[in-house]
Amino acid sequence: MDDVVLETRGLCKNYGALEVSKNISLTLRKGEVHAVIGPNGAGKSTLIHQICGTVRPDFGSIYLLDEDVTQKPVDARSKAGLARTFQVSALAMEDTVLENVVLGCVGASGKAFRLFQPVLTDRDLLETAHIALERVGLEDVAEKRTADLSHGQRRQLEVAIALTLAPKAFVMDEPMAGLGAEGSKRMTGFLDTLRAEAPILLVEHDMDAVFALADRISVLVYGSIIASGTVEEIRSDPGVREAYLGDEA
Repeated sequence: MDDVVLETRGLCKNYGALEVSKNISLTLRKGEVHAVIGPNGAGKSTLIHQICGTVRPDFGSIYLLDEDVTQKPVDARSKAGLARTFQVSALAMEDTVLENVVLGCVGASGKAFRLFQPVLTDRDLLETAHIALERVGLEDVAEKRTADLSHGQRRQLEVAIALTLAPKAFVMDEPMAGLGAEGSKRMTGFLDTLRAEAPILLVEHDMDAVFALADRISVLVYGSIIASGTVEEIRSDPGVREAYLGDEA
């Protein structure tokens, strides 16, 4: 399909006798949010690790814009336009907001920097960083220490760093985690606008956010996708209700 940006084909991953990913095939299309939901222990994190390159599948393939990236390392996938945000923050807390974004730009820029070259004074990187911060609403705290940000602002900062990759696809691991109702509502609104830039593969437990954002939902249970479809199809699927949604549907 011409509109497929990211695709997994038959991903399998075992840890000893434990099957964590069982023949997982899914697609992410231009302009959409495709949510992956499931109970704790379903294999969502392992799926993300395989897509982003920190874990190699035992079998199966991963394609980004029709390019097989299955054997490519994390940095090569990032440079190809696969942008990830993390469930647990990977920010440098003692650095400023701007420094975090500039250093995030370095890997995406493709430039070679010498060990002691003043990266933080590179005009192109600074311009890219400031544009990303403005887009997520953090330009006014650019010089603030990252440790002093609110939890919600740190999530926004992670998105700003991802934006510096000129992403072709986002992979977002629980961006609503710890935000609270108001923070989640604001992040949902922002992600809804972001899909126009690049589609989003969203792993999330906040079902209000999932139902508000998702064009398609895949339900992962014990390493297998048991259902895929629109919000209404997933809401009304009796197997999904029994396995995961319960009263949330």
